Amino acid sequence: MKNIGSVKEDLAIENRVSVTPESVKKFVELGFTVNLEKKYAENLGIDDDNYKKNGANINLSKKEIFEKSDIILKVSCPSLNEVDLIKSKSILIAQFDPNLNKEAINKLIKNDVKIFSLNLLPRITRAQSMDVLSSQANLAGYKAVIESFSRFEKVIPMMMTAAGTIPAAKVLVIGAGVAGLQAIATAKRMGAIVFATDVRAVAKEQVESLGGKFLVVEGSENLETEEGYAKEASKEFKKKQEDLLSETLKKIDIVICTALVPGKKAPLIIKENMIKNMKVGSLIYDLAAAQGGNAAFTEVDKIVEKNGVKIIGEKNILNKLPISASNLYAKNLFNFVSNLYDKKNKKININLEDEIINKTLIS
Repeated sequence: MKNIGSVKEDLAIENRVSVTPESVKKFVELGFTVNLEKKYAENLGIDDDNYKKNGANINLSKKEIFEKSDIILKVSCPSLNEVDLIKSKSILIAQFDPNLNKEAINKLIKNDVKIFSLNLLPRITRAQSMDVLSSQANLAGYKAVIESFSRFEKVIPMMMTAAGTIPAAKVLVIGAGVAGLQAIATAKRMGAIVFATDVRAVAKEQVESLGGKFLVVEGSENLETEEGYAKEASKEFKKKQEDLLSETLKKIDIVICTALVPGKKAPLIIKENMIKNMKVGSLIYDLAAAQGGNAAFTEVDKIVEKNGVKIIGEKNILNKLPISASNLYAKNLFNFVSNLYDKKNKKININLEDEIINKTLIS
């Protein structure tokens, strides 16, 4: 299994790519052949010659790529039409939620395709270089702040002028995972006063280390899984959190929503009555829109205005940073394939005793 292939994503949905010229070079050095669809990364300004110089074969059609490839690299789950073209006994590595792609997964499994979802990577030290959720969420948190600040109609840092003082904007970050922590750090660097909330007790120290003020829910418990992800809060916790947020939101200018529970609908945290009490001109930027949103009124890829408050739903903010996101994603994929590759015997080895392989393989 020495042939790696990747096809263009549907640009109406996804602007990132799975393979960069740099990663092609690394794959070739390991002994792989890399096959790419014609004009593979044209949307990123990378022409085919850049890939050819590093050893890639540029083929004409998706069908040809899938016929030649033992290992297929994608950003998201392939379409049903693409699934029909993937050959039996090949390996598919992508970033997708198994709960949202059941039909495609079932067809692939019936065709004896080994499927690895990088969304399922365990949170262990050895897997950090492959952790697509962290690499991509880091960029998402940064970009969410930049996008929301650009739409906010006041200055962000405190400014003292002869005409008077403009106070610093107050930002609240919902969810202090990778995206949330990067949002806190970025907002602080730009001069905002930053507050944050999270269901995981460990987040308090992380938030405060970045200069943010952590909103502590009275009598809260640590709602963190063994893997380091947030788990669903109890009704009692949600009520206490709601009361605290209701008061806090009255003085907040910008809210960045990043709270997600893996494999489930995003928790609804900012309710309709809370938005009614927010200041006119304030803004909510909801990164959880694709999974239902953390705020009432959130709509995917739309700006909804309620009582003078703008609610912006973002489906895939990484499409606004496709070059940086692709570079990191391609490195994550290379590191994952390297872990599958037995360098001594020069072959792919699906060793189920390896926690990384075992946890990411969908069966």
